[in-house]
Amino acid sequence: DWVCNLLQYVLLYIEEGCDPVNKLYYCDLSSLSNGLESFKGSNGMLPFVKLVDSFEARYTLVANDDSEFTLLTNKEAPRYKLVRVDLKKPALWSDILPEDEKDVLESADAVNSNQILVCYLSDVKHVLQIRDLKTGNLLHRLPLDVGSVSGISGRREDSEIFISFTSFLTPGIIYRCNLASEVPEMKIFREISVPGFDRTDFEVKQVFVSSKDGTKIPMFIVSKKNIELNGSNPVLLYGYGGFNISLPPSFSVARLVLARNLGCIFCIANIRGGGEYGEEWHKAGSLSKKQNCFDDFISAAEFLVSNDYTKPERLCIEGGSNGGLLVAACMNQVTLIYIDLKVVMAASGPFRVFLISALCSNMYGLVLRYSPLHNVKRPWEKSSDQSCQYPSTMLLTADHDDRVVPLHSLKLLAVSFPFIQLKVVRVQTLQPVAFS
Repeated sequence: DWVCNLLQYVLLYIEEGCDPVNKLYYCDLSSLSNGLESFKGSNGMLPFVKLVDSFEARYTLVANDDSEFTLLTNKEAPRYKLVRVDLKKPALWSDILPEDEKDVLESADAVNSNQILVCYLSDVKHVLQIRDLKTGNLLHRLPLDVGSVSGISGRREDSEIFISFTSFLTPGIIYRCNLASEVPEMKIFREISVPGFDRTDFEVKQVFVSSKDGTKIPMFIVSKKNIELNGSNPVLLYGYGGFNISLPPSFSVARLVLARNLGCIFCIANIRGGGEYGEEWHKAGSLSKKQNCFDDFISAAEFLVSNDYTKPERLCIEGGSNGGLLVAACMNQVTLIYIDLKVVMAASGPFRVFLISALCSNMYGLVLRYSPLHNVKRPWEKSSDQSCQYPSTMLLTADHDDRVVPLHSLKLLAVSFPFIQLKVVRVQTLQPVAFS
């Protein structure tokens, strides 16, 4: 629970579990005879009024004019929308900015008096728009390269805002945007420079891979320019696919070092279970549909092989936390395609029963169907007349992690040890990686 002081109103958000839902209560401080002073030295509770008293959707405040509140919500809108309600008439809600047909409305900020800066995720790339706060009408589209908005700073009374941007080939830019002009101006305020890095040496592609059920899965491919598609390139494929978390473009020195010095291609598969296309995309990779995550990731790997980016023995897959579960499950299900595998913080068993992970049970469904621990295959077991040989594997864990507790990786290690080429490393500290 957390409280936000809005001068006249105090809002109380109450959340439960990992789902994007919350209750929303408010307290009108003007209704108190002495304001908060009357509660000084007292253990009494503020007289909160229940505006939303069920875990049916997520509600986040965007702005308010007296008792009229504008909220960002996924109520009957898995890709989110803006709604308005007057606290004096709490039964009457109206849509200000309806849900988009495909893009996800990730954020909305009140700026420049009566305008809102909205940020959409469109095919895993951020798009910024200026809209009218009262009507939701589009006023301007802000120019933005292919990448991610990592932060927005501005207040409703400000006509100048700051936007933080990054991408696979952009370490970081802060734009200063003047909304007072007839056409908003975007100028670079600060830019991060990485010595020795030339973005023109690299290229980024986005492809859409057909999964097992025909669903199109977006995937980013980052490499040096003019690579030869001869099936011999080393490829690092990363995925996550859970908790409504999206994987938009981001800058990674470590991955670019691999690309520049070793000719490695790194790929990000935006599989189901994440938030790339809203709550429906998330639910399509949760509970009884969790298998879709693994099918999507396997299809991404098969695409890279069939299109001559690489071959199985040059392919490495990687994931952390929920992504560790992903790559470990895929290792069990399709051992023939993954000859080299890196598993980071592998979540390898029915981990929903341990510590804080118990709160995540609404994500995983019947874990035994795909649990890496419970589905380890022995080399003498055969599938489709092929022997089942496991790839080289690296398991990383954290000895104080209460979300993906170490016992998951250790139990998988114990069960798999006779069948997998394993190297156990205890990492004490991580040193900075020089780009050169």
